[in-house]
Amino acid sequence: MRLGAIYTYPVKGCHRVTHDEASVEPWGLAGDRRWMIIDPDGVGVTQRDNAALVFLDAAVQPGALRLSAPGRTTITIKEPSPAYDLGVKIFKSRTAPVPARPAGAEADAWLSDFLGSPVRLVFLHDPTAHVAGASSSVSATTFADGYPLLLANAASLTALNDWLLETGDEPVPITRFRPNLVVEGALPWAEDAWVGGRLRVGEVIFEATGLCDRCVVTTIDQETAEKGKQPLRALGQHRNIDQGLMFGLNLVPSAPGPVAVGAEVEFL
Repeated sequence: MRLGAIYTYPVKGCHRVTHDEASVEPWGLAGDRRWMIIDPDGVGVTQRDNAALVFLDAAVQPGALRLSAPGRTTITIKEPSPAYDLGVKIFKSRTAPVPARPAGAEADAWLSDFLGSPVRLVFLHDPTAHVAGASSSVSATTFADGYPLLLANAASLTALNDWLLETGDEPVPITRFRPNLVVEGALPWAEDAWVGGRLRVGEVIFEATGLCDRCVVTTIDQETAEKGKQPLRALGQHRNIDQGLMFGLNLVPSAPGPVAVGAEVEFL
C-alpha cells in the first residue's frame, strides 16, 4: 500500500488544498482547520449550512491566511494577537466551548458578504484546548469534527462507485469525503479490520480509532456546490454499521513527523 494523496482544509468547510508532502502534528496535519467561520451565536458554519464554502480558497502563509473566491478580491489575514478569546462551538449541540481568537473586522466583512449572512472568522491558537470529546486517545485536535485526521481508501471508493453505477447514478470522487490522507493498493473496505490497530504512513505511526460516520456534506459537489442524494443513499444500503453510514477511518497520530505522497502504508 502507498499514500496516494494528501489534503488539508485551512478553514473548516473550505475548498481542499492538495499537497505532495505535509507535517503531522499532534492535532493533525500542519495548517489543517485551524480557522473556522462562526455564526452570531458562535457556532461553526460549514457546508451543511452554506454550500458556497466549496468556492472558498484558503492558503496558509507564515503567520497569516490568504482568502480568495471567484469574483472577489483576495485578502490576507494575519493570525490574531492574544488580545482576547471567544468561546466557540463546532456544533450547536456540543456544550463545551473552545477558546479561539477573532480574526478581525476585515475578515468578518469579507466572509459575510461572500456567504450572504453575518459571520465571523476565528483562529484556534491552542489546539490542546480542543479535545472534541471523541475518544480518550484524542488529546488535541483542530476544528475537525472529532479526530485529528481522516483516511480514505481508494479501493473502497471504487466499490462504492460500482454500487452507484448499478443504480444508474454517477460515480463520485474521493474529494466528496474530504479526507486528509488517501491510501492506494489496499483491498476494498480493508479499513474495517484496521480499527483498534495502528497504521504506519512513511515513518509516522497512527492509531486507527474508528470508522467515520458520514453526513450530508458528502452529497455536495465540491466543485459546483450542487446537492444530490448520493452517496449517502448507497452508504445507507451497504455501509450502515452500528447506525452509522461509514466511509473512511479516523486517525490519531502517535508522534509528529512528515508524510509524503508515495510513502509506504502498512497495517501494524
